Amino acid sequence: MANKKVVYYGTGRRKSSIARVRIIEGTGKITVNGKDLDDFFGAETLKVIVRQPLTVTNTLDKYDIIANVCGGGFSGQAGAIRLGISRALNEANIEYRPTLKSNGFLTRDARMKERKKYGLKKARKAPQFSKR
Repeated sequence: MANKKVVYYGTGRRKSSIARVRIIEGTGKITVNGKDLDDFFGAETLKVIVRQPLTVTNTLDKYDIIANVCGGGFSGQAGAIRLGISRALNEANIEYRPTLKSNGFLTRDARMKERKKYGLKKARKAPQFSKR
């Protein structure tokens, strides 16, 4: 019988981005939408955000990460992947929970874009007022 690898799943959301993350025991390769992490994210800060849960739990070269992310911009996608990785690590080993929780990686950021209201140009921007 083939040697089966254990897979852990985590879903992350941030702004309008949704990330579905799988972690498998491996060498530390991070793949986002079929591309390497360095090819997908240009800015170094976004790569650091994605790797934060792994660095905090000292598992940078212990798990391979496969993430599918859609919606939003690069910043929101990086935040969604970070939450997904944190949830998957929490599922993989419950001992990581206090570390992840204290760094705020298990908390969903509830800030979203406010909806546009009728009679206004944007969510809060009103048309120019003229007395006469």
